This record gives sequence, structure tokens and C-alpha cells, in this order.
Amino acid sequence: MSMNSNDPRFNHIVAFEVSKAHLVVHTLPADSQKIIPNTPIQVRRLLRAEQRVSARLGTGPLLVVCEATGGYERHVLSEAVALGLAVHRAHGSRTRLFARFNGKLAKTDAIDARLIARYGLTPGLELYQPPSPEQAALRQLRRRRDELAQMLRMEANRSEHASLKRLQTSIQRHQTWLKGELQAIETEIEALIKKTPELQRKAGLMRSLKGVGPHTTAAILAYLPEIGSISKATAAAIAGLAPIANDSGQLTGRRRIGGGRADLRSSLYMAALVARQRNPAIRAFADSLKARGKPSKLVLVAVMRKLIVILNAIVASGQPART
Repeated sequence: MSMNSNDPRFNHIVAFEVSKAHLVVHTLPADSQKIIPNTPIQVRRLLRAEQRVSARLGTGPLLVVCEATGGYERHVLSEAVALGLAVHRAHGSRTRLFARFNGKLAKTDAIDARLIARYGLTPGLELYQPPSPEQAALRQLRRRRDELAQMLRMEANRSEHASLKRLQTSIQRHQTWLKGELQAIETEIEALIKKTPELQRKAGLMRSLKGVGPHTTAAILAYLPEIGSISKATAAAIAGLAPIANDSGQLTGRRRIGGGRADLRSSLYMAALVARQRNPAIRAFADSLKARGKPSKLVLVAVMRKLIVILNAIVASGQPART
């Protein structure tokens, strides 16, 4: 049974303000702070020391809290998991909102570390679940694939304005190399999915929906590994496609989308364009919205949302799509 951070046994918080080289560590209830190098051995040593303190004082299990910082938090996460500790990886925007709520506008590493520790006392925080090695590899490969595709688009744009023959040759040479790297990464992604039974199972189910191809399935498997185990509302919210209410009193404001995983949403954008053309049911859905006078952008967002909801339901059911 999974635990929440509001479990009454969590009376001991170890919070990390993360940077590339150093970690500012703040502990509660001691309300003490120190700086250590951002290395696995130093993190492990500190966490073991905190475990001994917890055992001596009888404060119970630790909750480790850190912000997501683009990978620099990996030592904190891996060492905490290796020691069997509960971990919460906080979203930076949420901790900043927490700081504003508490009237803390100043920002330093020391201040942030203490705020992260206090944020760790917030009820209902989800505990970090480490990805499998295959899942972690898939996400890295897919992200690299997206970076290469973006570089190709940038070079294509540059080629339109390159008047010198030397520049045209340089751009073409780079495009050729990028295309080769892109193909190699996509081949590796396909092989990884095929050799991993759970990834292959989910990919097969999703590709049963007309208009959904290998690139879409790879992106969803990489950026939404929870697919099939969450509700349709959660799937839409994670993708940043759930309409956010903006009502007050008698006013009913326009709903907008926001937040979520940008990489997933970008991939769904292209998938929605394809599915709208190739899937009759999705095309009919989009046409009905258009006939009601909905703007094109809203229609496309609705198609993206419907697509991820349908795919989540297919994976959850374990049954291929019927259309």
C-alpha cells in the first residue's frame, strides 16, 4: 500500500535545494541547515545520518523533498530510493506559489531550502515512484529525438534565407547528419519498445486506434507512462489539456488550458492533426465542433484531449480499439 506525505508517521523532513554542484539541506523538526556537494556519496551519507537521528529521537520515517531541476536532483532521488525512503519531487512553480502564500518574496538558496522543507508538510503530496530502466531510457531517447527534429526544422528555416552557396552547403550537410541521427534514434526507440513486454503491450493497444502511429505511441509511452492506470480527467490534466474554470459570481469566464507536460502536449498536437484526417470518429467529432462555430484552435485542443482520453481508456481496458 502506497503512503502519502500526510501520513502521521512522517514527522521528519529532509529538504534539498538543488544546484549543479551543491545541495542546501534543511531538516525539520530540527530546523537546521547545511550545504553539501551534489554527489551520490555525500547525499547517501547525509540521509543515513538523518536516519540515525530519526531512530534515536523516535520521529519515525523520513520524507525527502526536492524540486525538479532538469536532472540535477537525480542523486537525491536515487539515493533516497536506494535507502527505501519516501520521496516527493516538487514542481518549482508550486513551491514558489507556496512561498508567495506565506509572504516570502525574497529568494536565496537558504530561504528556498527552508520553504521546501515546510512545503513537505503539505497534506496530500504524491510520493515519487522511480521509473524502470527501460522507461527512463525511452524518455531520454524520445527527448533526444524531439531535439533532433526541432534542429531539423530550424535548419530548414535557415535554408530559406541563406543566399551564399557556402552557407547552403553547410546547412545541407548538417541536415543530412541530423536526418541520419534522427533515423538512428527512432530505430533504437522502436527496438526498445519491442523488447520490453509492457511497453510493447501498451504500444499495440494504442496503435489499434486508426490514425495513431509509432511516433505518437512512443511519445505517449515516454511522457505519460501512467497511461491506462489513471482517470480520463487526470490524463487530460497531465497533458495540460483540461479546461480550467474561470467563474466568479454571475460571471462565467472562458475556460483555458494550462500547465501539464509540455513534451506530451507537443506530441499530441501533431497526433491530433493526423487522427483528424485518418480517423472517421475523431473527424466527425471535430466537424461537429466546427459546425457549432467553435474556433479552429479550440477544435484542435478538443481533439487532442479526446485522443488522450480514448487512448487511456483503450490501455486501461486492455482491448484494442473497434474503430
